[in-house]
Amino acid sequence: MKIRVLGCSGAIAKECRTTSFLLDHDVLVDAGTGVGDLTLDEMASIDHVLLTHSHLDHIAALPLMIDAVASRRNKPVQVHALQATIDALLAHIFNNIIWPDFSKIPTLQAPLISFHPLEIGQTLLLGNKSIEVLPAAHTVPAVGYGVTAGKGYWVFTGDTAHNPVFWERLNRMEVTMLVIETAFSNSESAIAQQSLHLCPDSLTAQLACIAPGKQFPIYITHTKPAETQRIMTEIQLLKSQEGVATGRPVHDIHWLSSGQEFVI
Repeated sequence: MKIRVLGCSGAIAKECRTTSFLLDHDVLVDAGTGVGDLTLDEMASIDHVLLTHSHLDHIAALPLMIDAVASRRNKPVQVHALQATIDALLAHIFNNIIWPDFSKIPTLQAPLISFHPLEIGQTLLLGNKSIEVLPAAHTVPAVGYGVTAGKGYWVFTGDTAHNPVFWERLNRMEVTMLVIETAFSNSESAIAQQSLHLCPDSLTAQLACIAPGKQFPIYITHTKPAETQRIMTEIQLLKSQEGVATGRPVHDIHWLSSGQEFVI
């Protein structure tokens, strides 16, 4: 399975695109502004969109992408999300005020988009990919995803804060790569807590939930552009202190950037 990072920022700025990952050529995980880097042919090849939640930075490009490729497709793009996320999209985006309701046009029988509700714990089979819906803890109903094509899981937390149920499940999975958000620096820990995001201190507490002996690369995503350098510095400092404090191997931590590609 090929994973292409289209966007991994918590907001926009030059060379900063919000959350979106392309799995192989046909599955999109979140639809942030990074989708705009795809060609029309690449967008037209996407049959499934998996949304973690309804916040704008994760869905901003969805209505524009559907509009861009409408004439190139002969079947609807399937959008998979929690029912609460679908309800939010229909109420606030595809409402014929902000954007046309593509789930009803050009006809009810042949729409441009179709919605498919998910539940936490559910597993989807999309082509060669098995996708498990994982719990997330955020200010709106939200999920993460674990995706495998048979050689270990690519795990994405989505936007989340303290989430023990997620770690209980992750510790039973064969994880090849973990993508976890850290939106704020420690100086913004109060707003991180209020908005149910992570900062380096709370990230460290969450990574401590990984079972002893489990080792896999961890990639940081969703940093706010104005905070990215400070977040990276704080994580590096915590990482250097981790082994001394715990006696355990130091986690293999990296930073995502738009345009990166991985094969697992």
